[in-house]
Amino acid sequence: MSKTPLEISLEGKRLYFASDFHLGAPDPESSKLRENKIIHWLDEISDSAAAIFLVGDIFDFWFEYGQVIPKGFLPFLSKITALKSQGVPIYFFTGNHDLWMKDYFTQELGIPVFHEPIEVLCEGKNLLIGHGDGLGPGDHSYKFLKKVFTNPVAKWLFRWMHPDIGIKIAKAWSGHSRVANLEKDEGKFLGEDEWLWQYCKEVEIKTHHDYYIFGHRHLPLELPVGEASTYFNLGEWVSQYTYLYFDGVKGELLKFEK
Repeated sequence: MSKTPLEISLEGKRLYFASDFHLGAPDPESSKLRENKIIHWLDEISDSAAAIFLVGDIFDFWFEYGQVIPKGFLPFLSKITALKSQGVPIYFFTGNHDLWMKDYFTQELGIPVFHEPIEVLCEGKNLLIGHGDGLGPGDHSYKFLKKVFTNPVAKWLFRWMHPDIGIKIAKAWSGHSRVANLEKDEGKFLGEDEWLWQYCKEVEIKTHHDYYIFGHRHLPLELPVGEASTYFNLGEWVSQYTYLYFDGVKGELLKFEK
């Protein structure tokens, strides 16, 4: 977790949050349709956005070699670059599908990338924001895999593989992971066993946050945390097209219908 909170003033505008676009999946044709819908959404919110938070798994796969990044996504990358140039801050978070981001976004696009949850102070409210993978109890197999995937030696070895081969293998693994999650009925609400909800409750005991905002679960959620906090899960854009806005007074989950 970032130790220094990010401070944002709304000045009559809003913060927007979305996650789990999974661009590139399950095939180029459906991904392109989704990319166009995302760009339309970004156009819709651009005038009212004090900042936009893209909270992980934006790409179904992303790996940065020394001089190579994955092919595709130019319209999306062009749109967020244009918004940044127009003065709209964009904040990126890595998820479990795109955790191999390094410095392309920061150096080439001027967009900060966060690998851990961060605190945001806005209009007197304290927000904790992150993708959510590997947090809370359980999911030990993924937590082990994340340690492997983020190990510097493992990443160094993968970079020595030819990009055409490495990206093909990684996309196959990414697709396998997505199928496995569907087989586990990922979209089912787990009640008190919602592990990110449990994580929020554990954090709240130690440090108060008004809002906890995470992705990863592919399930739009708004749940109480104690007596004065709320946990939001952002859902996904493969079929639900949900996002959150915060206007300084309240947060609200919406579905982009256009």
